[in-house]
Amino acid sequence: MNSSQYYMKRLYDFLRRLDQNNNREWFKANKAEYEELRQLWLLDIDRLIANMTKWWPQLAGLTAKQCVYRIYRDTRFSQDKTPLKTYFSAGFSAAGRSAHDAGLYLQVGPGRFGENIESGLFGGVWCPDSPTLKKLRKAIVDNIEEFEEIIHAPEMEKFYPGWCGAALKTVPKGYDRNHPQAELLRLKDYGKFHPTPEKFYSDPSWVERTSELFSYLKPLIDFLDYSIKEETY
Repeated sequence: MNSSQYYMKRLYDFLRRLDQNNNREWFKANKAEYEELRQLWLLDIDRLIANMTKWWPQLAGLTAKQCVYRIYRDTRFSQDKTPLKTYFSAGFSAAGRSAHDAGLYLQVGPGRFGENIESGLFGGVWCPDSPTLKKLRKAIVDNIEEFEEIIHAPEMEKFYPGWCGAALKTVPKGYDRNHPQAELLRLKDYGKFHPTPEKFYSDPSWVERTSELFSYLKPLIDFLDYSIKEETY
């Protein structure tokens, strides 16, 4: 496929227009275009799952529809009442787009004000409840050498430096404020992020490149997932 004919340019254009007309009336009038773009997106996500299955066999059998998110926003608890997301997204774990497991997340969108603030590859655990967060902190402290080997791997430091997400101002209760892992213990989310500009998606080969970049996060996902599901006695 010629990259100049690839649908992603049209997708970004659609999302920019949606950002300027974020209401149900405009969306209804442009629903046919959205549905066409969504079907092309689903085909690419199916390709991505097939590629990722090579290094994450537990994804076998998943379909794009089990991984992609709806474009409709949940506005019940948000001050932003715009009804639609201005990006396409998908989540990957053995359970598909699970919000409770450690997993990977892909978000594609134009951002605002010329900044690429919406497109990127994410991996980790977001907004874990208090018991889960305590388990993760304990697992990190108890297995710090293994954990540091994972987060300081060359590919991780090159493509996913630092952490994304929220953090406490002080070390959580139960740990000394001068704890050697204080920075890790203050984290409320254990997430990594790699930004992807629009040009990243200009060629169909972004699917294979995304799979490769996601594969660098697999050891972290495995550590977090095992720590969450490990039985405590």
